Amino acid sequence: QAEDGIRDRSPSRGLGDVYKRQKSNTALPKLNRRITIQEMGTFSDKLLILMNDIREQMLAPRPRKRAPSYTISQLAQLCGVDRTRINYVIGKEDSTLPKGSLQGSGKSRVFTLAETQDWIRAESNILMRPEGVLGDIIVVANFKGGSTKTTTAMSLAQGLTLRGKSVLVVDLDPQASLTELCGMYAEQDVAEEDTVLPLIYGDEENLGYAVKETYWKNLYAIPAATPISAAEFAIPKKVMQDRNFPFWRIIGDGLQPLREEFDYIIIDTSPSMSYLTINGLMAGNAMVMPLVPESLDFISSTQFWGLFADLCRTFANLEPNKAFDFVSVLLSKVDNGPSSAAPIVRSWSQRAYGDWLLPVEIPLSSVVGSEALEFATIYDIENWPGGKKTLDRIRDPFDEFCKLVDEEFIVKWQGANK
Repeated sequence: QAEDGIRDRSPSRGLGDVYKRQKSNTALPKLNRRITIQEMGTFSDKLLILMNDIREQMLAPRPRKRAPSYTISQLAQLCGVDRTRINYVIGKEDSTLPKGSLQGSGKSRVFTLAETQDWIRAESNILMRPEGVLGDIIVVANFKGGSTKTTTAMSLAQGLTLRGKSVLVVDLDPQASLTELCGMYAEQDVAEEDTVLPLIYGDEENLGYAVKETYWKNLYAIPAATPISAAEFAIPKKVMQDRNFPFWRIIGDGLQPLREEFDYIIIDTSPSMSYLTINGLMAGNAMVMPLVPESLDFISSTQFWGLFADLCRTFANLEPNKAFDFVSVLLSKVDNGPSSAAPIVRSWSQRAYGDWLLPVEIPLSSVVGSEALEFATIYDIENWPGGKKTLDRIRDPFDEFCKLVDEEFIVKWQGANK
């Protein structure tokens, strides 16, 4: 009957009538979709087991992450010198720089990340932070999910170490994505006492207790895990007990002693205006906001600044000297295809952000997309099957981004040292 009805397309027997006939003649099985709170808990437990199995597959074998090695050509590029300079220094008897290790037939030489960083500090013309000048705090923020906020924070941290700097990343997001990019499995490797919570509770005076080494030389981390969401209850409780309690300074004050040790402290915030996010924003000396050039992302960014403006007005009297050395907007995941909205949104961003919009963009690429499945960034990739040109097309903009950020602070450090 249904087939006959569909064939009959006369005005008196249209598809609407057929649908009514089908609906009246078809008895669907009644499904019981009711679920109790207890059953939701059981489902969550099962899902957690599955997630753990999947993550173990992606992160195995241990150690989960390994820093890449570098050829002489790559080392020369990072140092800004010619290959002949590298070979000359290696051949000097009195040279104290690492010679790397020979591979294959002994004609090629590779250097570990630590050896590469030693060369960069010794041979490049990149200026370092002067003695006695405090390191700076960069907060990476955006309230839109999928904005590459965490990847940007991690890539910036890695790129700055490849400019000879020591970097600490601070994960303030209960999702702990930055922690996992650092090679730590948040569900298993990170306990509550390893996070910012002891500082929030008042059990610690600064965050030195939480600093952990990572697989990446000169990159340290203060990790996160799901329990740090408890800060959203602990902080207002302190305010209720003491109305004059400066709740927005907890993280910033806890990081102050570490500014002597690290050139940069990079804070990754959650995509919401939480108490931890407010702490991150108030702790930063500079802000970076990655922005995907899509219409909804641009609209979300304006909402972010609206909320941030309200925050600034709230704290204007409480922190009259608060200022950022700079605010930078980085276009990320830029699709340059013919049907992309990027050209339109780019023009909107130029009108909206002016000098805040960085002159470098991170293109959309399958390289980054596939590596994300392995908890990696562009700097973790040693060899890419698509070839060096494809890899460089993505890595070069990140290098330029890191250079721009580093040079902003180098100028500041030089002025402070005079």
